[in-house]
Amino acid sequence: MVKLATAEQAAQKKATRAAFGATLAELAAEGVPVCAVDADLTGSTTLKNFAKACPENADRLFNAGIAEQNMIDVAAGLSLTGNIAYTGSFAVFGTGRVYDQIRNTVCYGNLNVKIAPTHAGISVGPDGGTHQMLEDVALMRVLPNMKVLVPADYAAARAALRLAAVTPGPVYVRMGRATVPCVYADDVELELGKAYVLREGADVTIVANGVMINEAMKAADQLAEQGISAEVIDAFCVKPLDEETILASVKKTGCVVVCEEHSQYGGLCSAVSELLVQKNPAPCAFVAMKDRFGKSGEFTELMAYFEMDAAAIVKAVKNVMPA
Repeated sequence: MVKLATAEQAAQKKATRAAFGATLAELAAEGVPVCAVDADLTGSTTLKNFAKACPENADRLFNAGIAEQNMIDVAAGLSLTGNIAYTGSFAVFGTGRVYDQIRNTVCYGNLNVKIAPTHAGISVGPDGGTHQMLEDVALMRVLPNMKVLVPADYAAARAALRLAAVTPGPVYVRMGRATVPCVYADDVELELGKAYVLREGADVTIVANGVMINEAMKAADQLAEQGISAEVIDAFCVKPLDEETILASVKKTGCVVVCEEHSQYGGLCSAVSELLVQKNPAPCAFVAMKDRFGKSGEFTELMAYFEMDAAAIVKAVKNVMPA
């Protein structure tokens, strides 16, 4: 059983992006040959904390300036000299603006580059639709050789970044700006290709990841008060997907709601529905961004506005369950 946060830890809130610089500093101190390339956003991505941790780390952090395509190619070059190279920036720039470089250099060459942007999803908040990247998981998931990780909290982000370091080839780690409650114990270790049952249930399966884990857990509490037993699974690793865990749960419950802070197209919703179609057809509903862009607002009000909060999950569960 995966180690979950204690009640005291669960009351704390941290942003997943806060793990970035701190975790790279840990890895460097352990002798892991990590380096990082950023596009003039080291404060926002927290990579500045990597350089601040000790003087030697300053030589491992490279600022490409506002030139994200160069950032990817510099990281690719560094990987070819034996380094484990991480790239920063915001998700909208760190995946969308640089897709050609990620595809044709990093993934085609199967290079040891870790694409780890921050500020993904509508949790960017007031920055608005231009900066609320809701297509990144789809872009990364479709690329050959790429693995895709979407951590739910600070501890999971730390575990994902460490997992990326020991996983050969390209890895995508999606991090956000907003602070979220702790789900996992501080020292949790997560595995590639694994999903984690956070709460067992018998009536419906809720598969979620990222910031939607907190909403899914709240929804499960509300459903329990209404006599509905929901099983909550953290699909932390979108690619490769843990088919066995998801299929076993859906076989037990008979229906599933998939939740992600991302477009309903191409990401976790697509991955789970593709799995069900091929191996176990079952009623399935999505709680995710519909076919539209985001807008400016506070994170919590945007989650409600776009029907991606706990209330929306409860509604989806009632709609998907057999009458």
